[in-house]
Amino acid sequence: MTSRATGKTTTPATLHPRNLHQGRYNLPMLVKANPSLKPFVVMSPYGQKTIDFANDQAVIALNKALLSHYYKITNWSIPEGFLCPPIPGRADYIHHAADLLAKSNGKRPPKGKDVSVLDIGTGANLVYPIIGNVSYGWQFVASEINERSYQAAKTNVKNNVTLTNQVKLIKQNDAKKIFKGVIQASDRFSLTLCNPPFHASAKEAQAGTARKVENLAKHKSPSTKGVPWHPKKAVETNFGGQHSELWCDGGEVAFIRRMIRESKEFEANVCWFTCLVSKSEHLKAIKKTLKEIGAVEIEIIKMAQGQKVSRFVAWTFLTDEQRKAWFKAL
Repeated sequence: MTSRATGKTTTPATLHPRNLHQGRYNLPMLVKANPSLKPFVVMSPYGQKTIDFANDQAVIALNKALLSHYYKITNWSIPEGFLCPPIPGRADYIHHAADLLAKSNGKRPPKGKDVSVLDIGTGANLVYPIIGNVSYGWQFVASEINERSYQAAKTNVKNNVTLTNQVKLIKQNDAKKIFKGVIQASDRFSLTLCNPPFHASAKEAQAGTARKVENLAKHKSPSTKGVPWHPKKAVETNFGGQHSELWCDGGEVAFIRRMIRESKEFEANVCWFTCLVSKSEHLKAIKKTLKEIGAVEIEIIKMAQGQKVSRFVAWTFLTDEQRKAWFKAL
């Protein structure tokens, strides 16, 4: 599932083995965890219980149920119109990243509070710190540039005892900076995570969202076809997202290349830098930049959820021996 700079990759057929979200959703169990999910449970054309994924409130109720049942997060919320992430896919990023760290830790994913992780652009949903802390006991620093997202994330930390003293939030005030102003000279992060803005403009982001909504509309179950369908509203809400969550000047490639160049300044503070990459065709430019700045090792890690394939790029400025010494010192 990994590669060095050669670009060779293998694609897993299913979710990561440690991912708790294998198979179909157990909706009766999830309704028990969050009763507000019950009104959104419908029958699929194949006679199976499901939810209408084109309904933003159904997706939010599902996320609340998943976070409550699997991660003991009982008071989670996001502002209307903000990004509502798919929990299983986000969990896969965490577990594959844990495997990356395991390579320098006797093939065991490192656990506990001595493992510090930085989440760049955590969003209102705070999903990576939640999954990473509950799954591995990692301590998180989470940065955020959007004020409403930052305040919502603070509320989620405050309202869930599971996250008390486990997540430190930092407001990034400079849109041109990624690590600067967040990583301090004395910090040592075993890992950084990032779900970057994918699009280059608001228009491009809305077009991508419209395609997703249209695909969902085509597959609406008979049980929901009597419900009024408003594509424009679905675009605005179901696949929500603010400027900093969905788009930036130059899009994904520009953002990641800027992140890579800035990471060089913190080569001794971080063991592994990582970032999701939405399109495989972006990898060539990303690898070129990594080689230009002298990354010691580059990994492209693929993940799969059904027919959907995603990936993240990882890079380090430390040698294999330095990485092993890093984890021995924890």
